[in-house]
Amino acid sequence: MDKYGTIMQNSGLPGADAPKSSQYSTVAMSEQLTIEYLKHCRDLTRGFAYRVFPNFWREWCKQILEVAEQAKSNKDQVALYEIQNLLNAVQQAAEQEFCQHLANGYVKFKNKSLNTLTGEERFSGDILSLVEHSDLEETIAITSITHRADNFFAENLWALQQRLALLNDGEKIDERTNPASPVQFCEALRKVLTNLDVDVKTKIIGYKLFDQDVIGVLGELYDELNDYLIRQNLLPNLRFVVAQEKSEPVREEAIQDGPFEQHQTESELQQQALDAQQHQRRASDKLLSGALNPNDIQYQNSLLNAIRLLQTHVTQLMPAIQASGFTGTIAQGGAPAANSAPANAPVAATPNTPPAQLQVYNSNQLVGVLEQMQGQAYHLSQQALADHDSGPVAIPVQTVADVSRQMMQQIASENVNGAVEASDMQTIDLVGMLFEYMLSDDHLPDSVKALLSYLHTPFLKIAFIDKGFFEQPEHPARVLLNSLAEAGVRWVSNDGSDQYDIFTKIKTTVFRLLHEFKNDVRIFAELLIEFNAYTNNVARRQELMERRALEKAQGEEKLREAKLQVNHEVRSRTDNREMPSAILLLLLQPWSDYLSFVLLRYGDKSESWARALKAIDDLLWSLEPKTTQQDKVAQMELQEPLRALLERGFETIGYEQAKGRKLLDAVASLQRMALLSRKAEPAPAPMRSKLELLAAEKAGHSSAQQQPVSTEEAKIVDSLKMVEFGTWFEFGGGKRLKVAWYNKKTQHYMLVDQQGRKVSLAAGLQLARDMIAGRAKIIAGSTKPFFERALENIYHTLNERADNLKTGAVS
Repeated sequence: MDKYGTIMQNSGLPGADAPKSSQYSTVAMSEQLTIEYLKHCRDLTRGFAYRVFPNFWREWCKQILEVAEQAKSNKDQVALYEIQNLLNAVQQAAEQEFCQHLANGYVKFKNKSLNTLTGEERFSGDILSLVEHSDLEETIAITSITHRADNFFAENLWALQQRLALLNDGEKIDERTNPASPVQFCEALRKVLTNLDVDVKTKIIGYKLFDQDVIGVLGELYDELNDYLIRQNLLPNLRFVVAQEKSEPVREEAIQDGPFEQHQTESELQQQALDAQQHQRRASDKLLSGALNPNDIQYQNSLLNAIRLLQTHVTQLMPAIQASGFTGTIAQGGAPAANSAPANAPVAATPNTPPAQLQVYNSNQLVGVLEQMQGQAYHLSQQALADHDSGPVAIPVQTVADVSRQMMQQIASENVNGAVEASDMQTIDLVGMLFEYMLSDDHLPDSVKALLSYLHTPFLKIAFIDKGFFEQPEHPARVLLNSLAEAGVRWVSNDGSDQYDIFTKIKTTVFRLLHEFKNDVRIFAELLIEFNAYTNNVARRQELMERRALEKAQGEEKLREAKLQVNHEVRSRTDNREMPSAILLLLLQPWSDYLSFVLLRYGDKSESWARALKAIDDLLWSLEPKTTQQDKVAQMELQEPLRALLERGFETIGYEQAKGRKLLDAVASLQRMALLSRKAEPAPAPMRSKLELLAAEKAGHSSAQQQPVSTEEAKIVDSLKMVEFGTWFEFGGGKRLKVAWYNKKTQHYMLVDQQGRKVSLAAGLQLARDMIAGRAKIIAGSTKPFFERALENIYHTLNERADNLKTGAVS
C-alpha cells in the first residue's frame, strides 16, 4: 500500500474533485509514523473519556435517584432504586468498556474498516413496524445529539478530518470514519448500555446527560487533537472558510505563512459544483463505473440498481452470442436466462419450442410451481436426516443448477409449451447467484451451507410474492438469512462440532420455513424474532463466560507483570557480576517470590518495595571483600538487620524453613569471608545459566522469546498490536480462536474459543512465528451483513459476465 498522504486543495463543494494544479505537496508518511500519530490521538481520546465519563455517570445515577423519589408507585420506585444500584456497581466496568470502544475505533480507522452508522441509517423502510420501540427511541436520541454536535463543532471537526485524512492515505474522512466524531462517542455508549438491563426511559435520561456532560465538551478534545497534529506539522496553517450557499468549508493555507497559493476562480468553483452534481447524480452510475463507495447512504439499494442494470445489459448482449451459434435453456442444465435469452424474450421449459406456441407463466403460476418444489425439498431433507436426530451431520447440498433444472422440468411436466418471461428469469438468476455465493463462502461451515441451500426455493417464492424483498435491506427474510449465516460462522466449526446446539436451531428454523411457508411472509418475521431471541441469549451466555475468563486472565497477567518487573530488577543487579551459587539461588527464587508479593500487595511506590530492593543491594555489597576498617564496621552493623529482613521475607511467602536456614547460613559464611578480604567462588556457568533460565521462564519469558527476532517477525508483531478485540485466528486443523484481550505490557493475547472459554495466553512473537510458518492466519471476515456481501459479489460476477460476453461477441 502506498504510504503517502497527498494534501489537496478543497473547493468546498461536496463531491468536487480537486484539480491537479491545486495539489499542495506530497508528504512521506511511514507506516511507523502513522501508527505513532494514531496511537497518540487514541491516547488523547481515551484520556478525555476517562476525565468526563465518571462525572456523567454520577450525574445519571443522581438523576435516577431524584426520579425514584418522585415515583408514583412503590413498584416503580423499587425498580428505579435497583437500576441506580446497578449503575453504581458497574460504573468502573462501564467506563473501561466505553474507553475501549473508542480506542478500537482508531484500530478500525487504521485498517480502513471504520464506518459507524449514524442514527437515521439504523432503521428505515417498512421494517420499522418490526423494530422494538425502545431501539427506535434510542436511535432518535442519538441522531438528535450527533446532528447538534456536528453543527456546533463544525470548524474543529472539519480541521481534524482534513488532518486525519493525511493518516488515511489522503482518503476523505467524514463523521462515520472519524474515530473521534460525536457519533463514535454515542455508539460507544450505546454498546455499553446494550449489556445492561436498563429500560428505555432511563436510557433517554442518560443520553440527555451524556449530551450535556460528554458531547457538550468535545471541543476540548478536538483542540487537543488538532494541536497535537499541528505540532507534527500536519496542515499547520489550515484555515476554515465557509463557502457561500454550501455547508462544507474550504481548506486554505495562509499565503504569507507558506509557499502555497490558491488559484481557483469563482467560475472554476461553479464549474466544479456542476461536475459534483453530475458525479453524484446516480449512485448506480458510480457502481457501474467501478467507483464503489460503501459510505453511500443508500448503498445497498444503489448496488441492487446497478445489478439490475447489469442484468439488462447482459441480456442485451445475448443476440450477438446467439447469432454466433450459442443456444441453451435451463432445462438443459445451462446458465440462467440472462445468459441464454435475448432481451424481453421468454425462455421455454423445453428446447426448440416455436415462439408462437409458448405459454408464459405469470408470477402466481411460478409461485405454484415453487410450492411443489418446496414440498419436495422438505421431504428430501427430512429423508436425508432420518437417521440423525442431532448434531451437524452431512446432508446433500441442493445446488443452484439443481433448483433451476427442477423448476423448468416442473413447468414442462405441467405444460410442454410453458415458458418464463426474461424479467422473471432475471429474478431467478439473482436468487441463484445469492445462493451460489453462500455455497462458496469459505467462512461458512459446510454443514451449515448444506442446510441453508434448502432455503433456495422459499427465497425464490418470496422474491415473486413480495416485490420489495430485494429493495429493503431490513426485510425480515433478508435479516433472517443474515442471522442464520452469522450464527453458523460464529458457533459451528468446520470439524463438525457446534456450540449451544446452534446447528440444531438452524436446522429447526430451516425445516419450519420449508414446511410452513405458503404465501404469508410473516413467517419470516416470526422465525427471525424466535431465532434472534435464542442467539441473543447464547451471545449473553458466551459474553458472560468470556468476561469471567477475561477477569481470571487479567489476574494472571497482573501476576505475570509483577514477576517480569521483579525479574528485571533482580537481573539488573546480578547481570555482568560474578555471583556465588547460594546467593544466585536466594535472589532468583525465594527473594524474587517475596518481591512479587510486596509488589502486588503494596505497589512499586511503597516503602516495603523500596526496602525489599535495598536488601538486594545491601546483600551484594556485604559479599564484596572488605579492605578498610570503615567498611568492615559498616558490614558488621548491617549483617543482623539484613538477616532479620531476609528471615521475615521467607516467612511471609512460606518458604521451607530448612532450605531457608541453609541459605541464610551460606550468606553468613560468605559475609565472614568478605570480612577477611576473601572473594567467594562464583557459580559455575552451566548452573548459573540454568538458574537464570528457570527464573526467566517463571516470570513469563519463553525460550522462543529469548531467540533473536527477525525483521519479518518484528513487523508482524508490530502489526498485531493494532489487531482489534474480537479478531478471529484459524489454526492448524481448522480450530478457530478469538482475541478477547491484549496485555500491552506482557504482549500476551488472550484467545478464547467459540464458547467464550479461555484457551491460551499467547505471546505476540509466538503468534507471529505461527503466522509465518502457516500454522495460524487471521480470518479476514467482514462487519457487513451476509446479504450485502452477497450483493457485492453478484455485482462483480455480473461485471465479469458482461466482459466475457463482449469478448465472445467480438471474437
